[in-house]
Amino acid sequence: MRLRHIQIGLWIMAGLAALAYGALILRPQMNAQTQEATFRPAFSLPDGAGQLRTTADFAGKFQLVFFGFTNCPDVCLTTLSEVAQVMDDLGDAAEMVQPIFISIDPERDRKLGIDGFTQAFHPAILGLAGDIGGTQAAAESFRIFFEREDAPNAAGGYTMSHSSALYLISPKGDWLRQYDYGTPATEILSDLNTRL
Repeated sequence: MRLRHIQIGLWIMAGLAALAYGALILRPQMNAQTQEATFRPAFSLPDGAGQLRTTADFAGKFQLVFFGFTNCPDVCLTTLSEVAQVMDDLGDAAEMVQPIFISIDPERDRKLGIDGFTQAFHPAILGLAGDIGGTQAAAESFRIFFEREDAPNAAGGYTMSHSSALYLISPKGDWLRQYDYGTPATEILSDLNTRL
């Protein structure tokens, strides 16, 4: 009888130890999810007309944000084409989504005409090209990287290396997710439709 009580006591202690261990393991993951949910990227950059635009301008709308440059040979063109397709396929719901292209090569892109570049894909895509300080601040806020690289065969003798994901921001300004490069428009559209 006494042995039976000892066994029950040991099982209870083992169960409590397992619960305590689980709490220690899961707590950092829960904190990481909470931090991610409160992650609010921001930008303050001029559009093609020189008007300063900020994340607050688009409160109440979902934002599809992409960092790139007009001389990008492939990634930017593909991603903006996918965004254009999404905007077309959204129909009337497109009013709830603001696609934004942030130039990581702002000096050259302002000269080339950021509006002409974005409008060639879709009239709803807003192009932003500020100074390098504002661009760097926006990139850090979105947690993306970009850098200039020498490339003798490229226009101007250089190209830009950069993060290639498309970012979805909520109407309240929270980071929701990223769509990795190559995510088809149909998948982006399906995800957006569940949120609209």
